[in-house]
Amino acid sequence: MNNSEVDQIDGEADYDAHVAEMEATDPAFREACERLRPQYEFRKALISARLGVGLTQKDLAERIGATQPAIARLERGERLPTVDTLHRLATVLGVDFLITPEEPLIVRPHRAA
Repeated sequence: MNNSEVDQIDGEADYDAHVAEMEATDPAFREACERLRPQYEFRKALISARLGVGLTQKDLAERIGATQPAIARLERGERLPTVDTLHRLATVLGVDFLITPEEPLIVRPHRAA
């Protein structure tokens, strides 16, 4: 592991610790985090699934009939996907996106029926 990778891990740990502290001490921050958690979880899951199958944003866009900037907007949370887009993403990425009352979003590998 090089110094840049170590710095990135340290930065992520600092960020996670800061967010945890803010959630513990600021009710408005905690409420905002909870309200936005489904969108955050979707973005995180989309990026993870895309990287998991070894696709770039451009590759994924081409496979679902979109543009690379459209994928970037989804991953940044600037746009919410339509149901049709979710279906195309799930098909190409080989995953199921599950939304339940208990969990804002679960992403799991697709199982054939």
